[in-house]
Amino acid sequence: MKNILPIVVLLLALVGCQETKTNNTRLELIPDPEENPDLTDAQSIAYNNGLAHWNKVSELRFTFNVDRGGKHYERSWRWKPKTDDVTLISENDTVTYNRKEMDSLIMKTDAGFVNDSYWLLAPYKLVWDQGTTLSKTTTAIAPISKDTLNKLTITYGNKGGYTPGDAYDFYFDTNFRVKEWIFRKGNDSTPSMMTTWEDYKDYNGLTLSKMHQDSTGGFKLYFTDISVKK
Repeated sequence: MKNILPIVVLLLALVGCQETKTNNTRLELIPDPEENPDLTDAQSIAYNNGLAHWNKVSELRFTFNVDRGGKHYERSWRWKPKTDDVTLISENDTVTYNRKEMDSLIMKTDAGFVNDSYWLLAPYKLVWDQGTTLSKTTTAIAPISKDTLNKLTITYGNKGGYTPGDAYDFYFDTNFRVKEWIFRKGNDSTPSMMTTWEDYKDYNGLTLSKMHQDSTGGFKLYFTDISVKK
């Protein structure tokens, strides 16, 4: 069964709805890893996922999919980051808007875009997003695999965004590749959702994880139809 995921319901596992501006000029503030070996862990994660290629991206397309409870949900997006033009494509309609010029109605659609793109681009968000606090990296037992990995937590401020105050625990290996994460709504000590980060693939320089699933395999969130144009 296929359903278009309702924009007003952003999944049980609502993640990544912190409203931030992805400004390409901000990349100039991030050191080039070849010239500066002393990058922070957040910067290293972003660069090892292809951040250096982002400022050449003219268009990103992807379909956000969720399999849960025997049902399949999906919605497709086209984003031009240089102009911040976004298009939602569904079975019944196509909606195009500019993120610099939004009203209260289009914000419901944009909340879906922020959620879906966060799942795809979260390693970049570690350095893109402002108003956040990053913890010092420690070693910890990953929640699903039980492997010993590095752990870095990003916590969003209590003001602004669609879901202020949320926290995300990133578990990554020695190659700075995210393997699992935990979402904690409102920075609660109890996890709201935990999933894997799997099936990495290179798209025109961007290294993106296509599959996320919980410990039971009953919840799968994944991406198809990914296209990166420069």
